[in-house]
Amino acid sequence: MTTVESAAPRITVLGSVNMDLVATTERLPVPGETIFGGSFAQSPGGKGSNQAIAAAKSGGEVEFLGAVGDDTFALELRETLVLNDVGTELLREVEGPSGVAFITVDQSGENSIIVVGGANATVTDLSAEELAAIENASTLLCQFEIPIETVTAAAKHARAKGTIVMLNPSPMQPIPTELLECVDVLVLNEIEADQIGDDGLAGVPHVVITRGSSGATYRGPQGVEHKEPAMPVEAIDTTGAGDAFAGALAVAWNQGPEQALRWACAAGALATTVRGASPSLPSDEQIEAALTLSTH
Repeated sequence: MTTVESAAPRITVLGSVNMDLVATTERLPVPGETIFGGSFAQSPGGKGSNQAIAAAKSGGEVEFLGAVGDDTFALELRETLVLNDVGTELLREVEGPSGVAFITVDQSGENSIIVVGGANATVTDLSAEELAAIENASTLLCQFEIPIETVTAAAKHARAKGTIVMLNPSPMQPIPTELLECVDVLVLNEIEADQIGDDGLAGVPHVVITRGSSGATYRGPQGVEHKEPAMPVEAIDTTGAGDAFAGALAVAWNQGPEQALRWACAAGALATTVRGASPSLPSDEQIEAALTLSTH
């Protein structure tokens, strides 16, 4: 069985929404160097928005909590969420610029990213309606592109109300103990896992580590482990692949870690075959077709 069950899991995503400004280059520049780029593109992104869209496209019923500014980017950022069936009833609009990300992608598909928070930095508290959206979800999915104090408050509320807390601690920063104690599923890459260390990871019930072309690994309670190989694809841009993985993982989590990793690895791999973050996120039909093909 490869598909996500027909009853759509309810996922609340608390996080960022940015406009991605993407330049392609033959190679990434070194500090102090100016090089010529090959192309430029503008597309909606942000780890929170990307993961919300990834979850919705891969089979979830998704509500997004975050903020846009009052600039020219705001309307497109909101419309992109709506067009991808992400609930935006609680999306805030604040004075000032929306978040932006400056992304450079080289010919091998590797990238470097600078994120400017903008409106995302204003999400410093949670309203009663936002807390209710967390409470009514099966899973709360968070990242670190909004204030970590808000993520902590959301996770504590989710834990108190029985909602699964799934955290993707990116961009990496020190994780408060009170937050880590509320996390059910930690989703991170190898570099982030090394930064947290074995002692920090030990207290989290479920740890999922993405390993690029080597797939992903899972460590659960009582030493349960699983390794899921990567789906072979021709990668052209890794931007958004981790977000595709996290969103898909949240949707399939209720089917068990092994099935969830399989679904998420397929989503992450497919995301590398299309340029951009939001445009690259695969649908459940695309994931299902890829998994079916890979078994033959």
